[in-house]
Amino acid sequence: MATDNYEMNGDADRNGEAEVPLRDQGRRLQGPLNMNHYANKKSAAESMLDVALLMANASQLKAVLEQGPVFTFYAPLITLISISLILQIIVGVLLLFIVKWNLNDQSMHYKLNILENVTTTFVFLIVVVNVFITAFGVQRPNPSS
Repeated sequence: MATDNYEMNGDADRNGEAEVPLRDQGRRLQGPLNMNHYANKKSAAESMLDVALLMANASQLKAVLEQGPVFTFYAPLITLISISLILQIIVGVLLLFIVKWNLNDQSMHYKLNILENVTTTFVFLIVVVNVFITAFGVQRPNPSS
């Protein structure tokens, strides 16, 4: 096989060929990937998703509080939403530290790896907690009451 670059795009059999050469039109030549820049972009995107979930949980907390203690799952939902909010704040702070440190500094790799693992674990816990929040069902109060 030749050393050409190939692209998987679903058009492989249009000329009866098994592989289609990679198109270079409109693509700029780029240097090596800056891992620090990549990690910062990834952490920024994760932070934005964290903010979106934080707003959703705040809205759910408001809806549960408006329904009051007569709601069937009042206490469990207040607890779960509070846990989710606290974990999200912790993740936000951890992401600030991850973005602040330079990935290109070899001496920071161990600490950054631990922080990334802890952050990923907390994000997983947030997802699990929010699955239970959804399962208990947060309903908005009836506006006619």
